[in-house]
Amino acid sequence: MIHPSTELRLVSPHVGYGVFASQPIPKGSLVYVQDPLDIKITPQQYQRLDETSRQLAEKYSFLDAKGNRILSWDAAKFVNHSCHPNTMSTAWGFEVALRDIEPGEEITDEYSLFNLEWEMECACGHNACRGMIRPTDAMMHFRSWDNSIQSAIAMIPHVDQPLIRSLDTLTHHSLNEYLRGGTRYRSVRSLLRKDLKKPSQSMMS
Repeated sequence: MIHPSTELRLVSPHVGYGVFASQPIPKGSLVYVQDPLDIKITPQQYQRLDETSRQLAEKYSFLDAKGNRILSWDAAKFVNHSCHPNTMSTAWGFEVALRDIEPGEEITDEYSLFNLEWEMECACGHNACRGMIRPTDAMMHFRSWDNSIQSAIAMIPHVDQPLIRSLDTLTHHSLNEYLRGGTRYRSVRSLLRKDLKKPSQSMMS
């Protein structure tokens, strides 16, 4: 479920649609929560899809660590990538605002945490654009991303959270335990498939 203070807009004919903030969204806001209405497509179900359905699933879903494709039921599936995103996935199954998001600003996240199966050309246009989004990017950057996420998560109790009730009971309890200092932070590295957690040759050299 996407944050209610968002709306779907056409970015450009080349990029297609994107999700934009319609009201200020403060740092620490839960911007997306995976909920029971999202569709989970198992690897077996994916193999049984026709070619057109497979292409749609590949375009609009993301892969979890178990190889399931998660297809959002609402506009969340139109959130685009940026190499300098204003939201990021967490190990708790939600995405959090890494900084204050102004009205009219596009909501963006980091696609390399979605267990990509191939490289994607990036068109985010940011000065820090990597040019290509690679499946191995997350293993190269997860530590700095974890630092940004932890800074944002610390703000969760201090800002309005319209999506907090969409968290399941277990996730809500786990998050509260972390915020109280009762449990350790869960790295975004846990979102990755096992094969993507292995250091690439470029990382080892």
